[in-house]
Amino acid sequence: MDCLMGIDLGSTSIKAIVYNTDGKLLASGSVPTEVSHLDKDHPEWAFWDPEVIWQSVVTATKQALASLEGASRIKAVAVTGWGMDGVPLDRDGNVLYPFISWHCARTQPQSERFSGQIGPERLFSITGTQVMAIHTVYRMLWLKENAPHALEKASVWVSIEDYINFRLSGEIATEFSMASCTALMDQKNRTWSDELIREAGLPRSIFPEITPSGTKIGTVTATAARETGLAPGTAVVLGGHDYHCAGLAVGAFRPEVIMDITGTWEILFAGTAEANLSADVYKSGLLLESHVVRDCYNYAAYALSAGMLEWYKDNLCGEELRLAAERGGSVWEILMEEASRVQPGSQGVFFLPHFSGAVTPAPDPKSLGAFVGMNESIDRSCLTRAVIEGLDYQFRQMVDSFEFAMNRSVDTIIAVGGTTRNAFWMQNKADVSGKVLEVPDIEEATPLGAALLAGIGVGLYRDEADAHQQVYKRGATYEPDPVATGRYEEYYRIYKEIYPALKGVSHRIFSAFRA
Repeated sequence: MDCLMGIDLGSTSIKAIVYNTDGKLLASGSVPTEVSHLDKDHPEWAFWDPEVIWQSVVTATKQALASLEGASRIKAVAVTGWGMDGVPLDRDGNVLYPFISWHCARTQPQSERFSGQIGPERLFSITGTQVMAIHTVYRMLWLKENAPHALEKASVWVSIEDYINFRLSGEIATEFSMASCTALMDQKNRTWSDELIREAGLPRSIFPEITPSGTKIGTVTATAARETGLAPGTAVVLGGHDYHCAGLAVGAFRPEVIMDITGTWEILFAGTAEANLSADVYKSGLLLESHVVRDCYNYAAYALSAGMLEWYKDNLCGEELRLAAERGGSVWEILMEEASRVQPGSQGVFFLPHFSGAVTPAPDPKSLGAFVGMNESIDRSCLTRAVIEGLDYQFRQMVDSFEFAMNRSVDTIIAVGGTTRNAFWMQNKADVSGKVLEVPDIEEATPLGAALLAGIGVGLYRDEADAHQQVYKRGATYEPDPVATGRYEEYYRIYKEIYPALKGVSHRIFSAFRA
């Protein structure tokens, strides 16, 4: 039986998952992802250590292969993961500066200066990107100003996925969804923007040719085979940005499909046939990117999501963590049971989920998170429910932006990601948004999408539509409760007033403590 592997570089864990061509998960390995702090003079700076990331891929791959009979059954491998982080390599393939993590705020000044130089709307009209300090161009500008040797000696710049492909195959390549994350790609012409590269003062020669996802770029080298356990000669195929790969798996390239993928970040996503870079799309706060599906674009909206719930659990839920350890159960079951005892609205407590700034519909990197409406009757269960509701109000704002940009209403949304296992959260999301949520019966949509691209690259599927059709299965559905939705309509209007009310004080706090 032919098998395919998707390697998923996630902010929480790095996974290697093996599927058959019907999308059934056969074997998997997983290693926690480590954020590093490599500069002793700046301990707040966040990095990904390239060798640590590679060794995590090696370990996860070995774990997956340990429960699979014969590595030679794997016909191809493709890599997916987060998008903006990259590294410069010299002519010998050595890393000249480690990955600056998306956790790191140090590139904010560069984003403000360059976007001011170009103009945010002009930048969008070329690249489809809103101004976000995590985009690659701002990392490169930071290096130009603070570690110029890294760019002066660079032979090529590669994204984090492309770096793993290089370690697997020895080949350098990138594809359109990853290039979309740089804020340097001309979306209409699907090539690097010479204008923006020139304006940034960056060397054009370090940008690799952009190639479609699903393209075979090489094979696993003998060295990589010894390290990972993969068979030498296994095809290495271009995957793509994580949520784009998930979009392939669930069919979010067909006009009627809207996907919500929720993990550390939440992304709302829809395919489109044209590069609509209009002022209305810009004003909606959406991004317009190139899909991993050939000749297809997509709208996307970003927001930090489960990462904040993890923070809440780790820092404010010591009693629940202790109970879970004593009972040998899940802390999430305890927290969700507590939250379910609270009425919609959390007794007037609202949570503004801007731990990494605001994105859609009003990008603002200086906005900060907050609990609002605290009083003496509030207990832990109210706060837990308020966090869930705050994340779901944020989700509804993203849906509103999609409906505005696409000029049509959305009835059903395909939901994937780790949070789909949280029934309370899923039902609340349906209630707050008033939308039907369908959870497909597939395992790990993001690495599955990468595996499908690997299969396309070696001819196991005719094209993206054939690959999706062979693996997609419908699953659970969450219908909004009309009574709860009616109540949330009122509370949502209150929620939308919180960010404008706090914007000024958040900016002053950001400037005093985080700039």
